[in-house]
Amino acid sequence: MSRTDARKLCTSCKKRASFFSRSYSGERLCKKCFVDSIESKVKNTINKYKMFRFDDKIAIALSGGKDSLSLLHILAKTEKNQQRSSIIAVIIDEGIQNYRDEALKIAISNCKQLGVEFKIVSFKDLYGLTLDEIISRRKKNNRQSSCAFCGVLRRKAINYAARLVDADKVATGHTLDDEVQTILLNIFHGDSSRLIKGRPISDVVHSCFIQKVKPLCEILEKESTLYAYVNNFQFQNTPCPYASEAMRNDVRSMLNFMEQKHAGTKFTVFKTIEKIRPTLYKMDKKNHFRNCCKCGEPSSSNLCKACEMLNQVR
Repeated sequence: MSRTDARKLCTSCKKRASFFSRSYSGERLCKKCFVDSIESKVKNTINKYKMFRFDDKIAIALSGGKDSLSLLHILAKTEKNQQRSSIIAVIIDEGIQNYRDEALKIAISNCKQLGVEFKIVSFKDLYGLTLDEIISRRKKNNRQSSCAFCGVLRRKAINYAARLVDADKVATGHTLDDEVQTILLNIFHGDSSRLIKGRPISDVVHSCFIQKVKPLCEILEKESTLYAYVNNFQFQNTPCPYASEAMRNDVRSMLNFMEQKHAGTKFTVFKTIEKIRPTLYKMDKKNHFRNCCKCGEPSSSNLCKACEMLNQVR
């Protein structure tokens, strides 16, 4: 075999033709070995951070996008051999016209295909307003982006839905890209508290909070996307109409530029923060949670952030 032919082979199985190259590791993988590598990475991440117990009921925050659907299929495959554990999808309908309806259909279709139960919770039922209605009522002098509103309200809705289905853990589809973007955003915003708390597995600081885990936190977004394509998953590819407002877009572009020029940059940032978080955590004052005076949900102040935001549009 010539050197040229050898370079075309998968570096893992050394049998099949490669179709994907990992610039940060030098691997060249065929489709089967690529899929196996993603599933193996997720299993290793789950084990490394001790994300699940053998008898956990796991709620998967399912949006209908590529990352959460990849997570759904991986956990459906890995957890089926755990007789005492179970998974259920929690689907949040924010109420975004001409966008969320498609994602809901895709999410439900994938759940039915895999035989996974699901629970849908809508902003309209939970808050009395859809996200579209909230954004239309937002005051002109309100500098908070649509994504800021959605993020706070969606996190609360996911936690609420997870409690409804009696889940022990909530698994989200946050990828390495999401994690590193959030790290930099917290630094840019000077939010040291969120920087410290944004771990792959959250602390349980209140009995009403369901512990969150991020099994894809060491998977690049482009590899999560490719995993979905290779497996022929149907997923929503249309961007959210409000996404263009977010500062996250600028951070994403910057990180992608750095990753292209300096392969491994995203992993380096993530690993560095993970190393210093324990020290920062010891320096951080513990939050004392109480019940929100309006909705009764856990809050670090008298009024939770979700109710504070909703007061601005009512």
